[in-house]
Amino acid sequence: MSSTSSDWGGGAGKEFKSAALVDELQARIREVDPLVNAICTPNPAALTEAARLDTERDNGHVRGPLHGVPVLVKDNIDTADLPTTAGSLALADQPPPPDDAPLVRRLRDAGCVILGKTNLSEWANFRGAASSSGWSAYGGLTRNPHALNRSAGGSSSGSGAAVAAGLADYAIGTETNGSIVCPAALNGIVGLKPTVGLIPQQGIVPISHSQDTAGPMTRTVTQAAALLSVLTGNQTDYTEHCRGTDLSNMRIGVPRGPLWGYSTGLDQATEHALEILSSCGATLVDHLSLPTPGGDEDQLQVLSHELKVDLAAYLATRVPGGPRTLDDLIAFNKEHADVELQWFGQELFERAATTEGLSSPVYVAARLTALRAGRDGIDDLLRDNQLDALVSPSYSPAWAIDLVNGDHVLGGSSSHAALAGYPLLSIPSGMVSGLPVGITFSGTARSEVTLIRLAHAFETARIAADGPFPTPELTQWV
Repeated sequence: MSSTSSDWGGGAGKEFKSAALVDELQARIREVDPLVNAICTPNPAALTEAARLDTERDNGHVRGPLHGVPVLVKDNIDTADLPTTAGSLALADQPPPPDDAPLVRRLRDAGCVILGKTNLSEWANFRGAASSSGWSAYGGLTRNPHALNRSAGGSSSGSGAAVAAGLADYAIGTETNGSIVCPAALNGIVGLKPTVGLIPQQGIVPISHSQDTAGPMTRTVTQAAALLSVLTGNQTDYTEHCRGTDLSNMRIGVPRGPLWGYSTGLDQATEHALEILSSCGATLVDHLSLPTPGGDEDQLQVLSHELKVDLAAYLATRVPGGPRTLDDLIAFNKEHADVELQWFGQELFERAATTEGLSSPVYVAARLTALRAGRDGIDDLLRDNQLDALVSPSYSPAWAIDLVNGDHVLGGSSSHAALAGYPLLSIPSGMVSGLPVGITFSGTARSEVTLIRLAHAFETARIAADGPFPTPELTQWV
């Protein structure tokens, strides 16, 4: 849908006009977003910023491949000129953060236009156990553009739905466990969760410093690679690894257990994806198994302990006058229960409020157990089978939205990498009953280059074999 002159940005030519693209996208947002509800806060200065960047280009100053390219940013990432609410009314009336998050500064320094903020599952889906992905008290409910009665996934719901609906080619999401790769899979786009720590965590409303990371959500792998280059400070040009379909020197493991078997249509689409990877020359080492992640209680202990500490540290960076602790937020939600607690509770918040800090023996033991469960499983499988990466089904097709009972997730691919802090890349692989599904490439720490190479080769070969996926038609019901 984009009028950009290359797959990753505006290119170097003066024919690209950022203001024209922003104007086009804003018209698209006015037409489509009332149905999808992906953008909670448009940037009123976006057109002015785009015109300024066009002037820079006309004067011979091009900051990089993404000069003038519009980007949407998830509403738990600090922007000094726009509200950052994490979807909560507790932050909705507060002044914007005093500074951009470092990753937002990198976007602006690269010449990107912040088009607006995207809705999310409130508090990145870590407030109550029966939540519905894509709902927040501040932003309302985001819907899947492939079928408006279906979930857009979460917690980066708005970022995934916006890219799928053609509201922008580039968006930023965040992930703790599945919050980038889930909405990417459900909306039929590319989602890249980097190794934790590769992108600065400062200025992101936290759940867990050991698992949180921001990452790109885009139409194509090349766009995700270009955005990752910017987000990581341009120390690596990841687009250099988007070339060709020859995977003849690559060994990819296929862990069937426990990542298959919860969706027949998804399994069939993934089998076809394996055939495409094999046709690219990759050696598939099939019928492997990762240990069942288990440790749900250990992970919950880690997230609960870190949330209490990390969120207080984040709230201290905001302008005085707003909430400062988890207890403050719990009290606010009770006072505004008619809106904040109308669909689900805050038992995860309340549990976290009872924890006793990061020196607690309970936390230390849980953190070690969770870390080993993630890293040992992935690294042992890679080492023992001399593998470059793993591939698995991403997530079940988008489930029907059910605000009363919450999400109905059949399965997903993110837990091992979440525990380990390792990267994931979800890419569309097929359609099941009119709904997109994807595959996920995963690997060890700092293996983004390998995952990008594999995903780009698969994407290229799949389009050559099967053609492009259909554009979402905003169907009311599937």
